[in-house]
Amino acid sequence: MSPFDPRYRRSPTERSAVALYRVAQAIEALFRKRGKAFRLTPTQIDTLLFLKYARPGVRTVGGVAQRLGVTYATASVVVDGLERRGLVARRVAGPDLRVVGLALTEQGMARVAEVEGALDGLLAAIGELTPNEQAHFDQMLQVLVRSLQRAGAVQVYEMCWGCQFFRPNAHPDNPATPHHCAFVDAPLADGDTTFECPDFVPATARE
Repeated sequence: MSPFDPRYRRSPTERSAVALYRVAQAIEALFRKRGKAFRLTPTQIDTLLFLKYARPGVRTVGGVAQRLGVTYATASVVVDGLERRGLVARRVAGPDLRVVGLALTEQGMARVAEVEGALDGLLAAIGELTPNEQAHFDQMLQVLVRSLQRAGAVQVYEMCWGCQFFRPNAHPDNPATPHHCAFVDAPLADGDTTFECPDFVPATARE
């Protein structure tokens, strides 16, 4: 029987998977609702957020494609639509004239500020947990995201676990801060292995 079948006696693992599926549905609905108010699709909102917070070096059509998990051609179509609306501008990203970067326009920055509250409903739901429950929930989600990233199911390439400066379990004798960041030369707790870091350098770039 399928775990989606309500007549099926699900295991705890299956119940968790179905619950996360429902959460994913809720997040999509929140983004659709916020996007509808501003005539933006969830994909366009995700692109605008990416261009606001990603490192300058990855604010390209290719970077958008990687973040969205789509082809370059599809990402280009999304960017074209945002550019036509005056929310995104293309510009040369460096001395190599062939490298074209993306930047939010003033109007684009204003629009991002309007849609960033899309997750307010989810934040409110998580806020109903106790502080200890929230800490445990955060820890478990980080483990889950890392596992999904290794499986190629999510593209969260700005997190510590994919960075060349990250040294996992470098301090096994210190369970409070078992990891190490070579960029700041400091130990890290699990909760400090942030998903989005401005100093991130992909591990594949290590020489």
